[in-house]
Amino acid sequence: MKKELQELVDKGEMLPLMEEFYTIQGEGYHKGTAAYFIRLGGCDVGCHWCDVKESWDANLHPPTATKNIVENAKKYSDTIVITGGEPLMWDMSELTSQLKGKGMQVHIETSGAYKLTGTWDWICLSPKKLKLPTQEVYDKAHELKVIVYNKDDFRFAEAQAAKVNENCILYLQPEWSKRDKVVPEIVDYVMANPKWKVSLQTHKYLNIP
Repeated sequence: MKKELQELVDKGEMLPLMEEFYTIQGEGYHKGTAAYFIRLGGCDVGCHWCDVKESWDANLHPPTATKNIVENAKKYSDTIVITGGEPLMWDMSELTSQLKGKGMQVHIETSGAYKLTGTWDWICLSPKKLKLPTQEVYDKAHELKVIVYNKDDFRFAEAQAAKVNENCILYLQPEWSKRDKVVPEIVDYVMANPKWKVSLQTHKYLNIP
């Protein structure tokens, strides 16, 4: 990447945009809400069950002017979800400042593994074993969403729940390819441990993005 372009990316004035789309939020606290998703490229957390592995290599997603991303977003919805990849690999200050300046509600879905930048109305923390969140993200997360792939993920979920703030809403979500096996286990676990809630990828049941 040319030096001038890299400087703009480093400042958050350009970002590696993978895709952007208007749909229904399918997961967590805001499920069922119309939202505009901005998916950024780049992630080194490397979950083997990731369903958007094509987001991992930021070089595959050319830098796009942040102001253009914001102009597109404002055409569709007042609720914006920044996702990835791992969006906190990039400085989110400029993007969220511009979105907030347009009066939008700005949400992020993050593993929390990088420094928290930007101004957020809602932080969905989905921690991963390979690269744990920073303490700041634990402190500020509005919801904790742990993906359940096998039984050890319940242990991991409890360890993560012990680190978030007391107002954080706790969710267990089945990994899609294992849903037939783990959904009954999640149901039993939540009934035995009602501080948790079940999150489902309802957008996949609705057959929408």
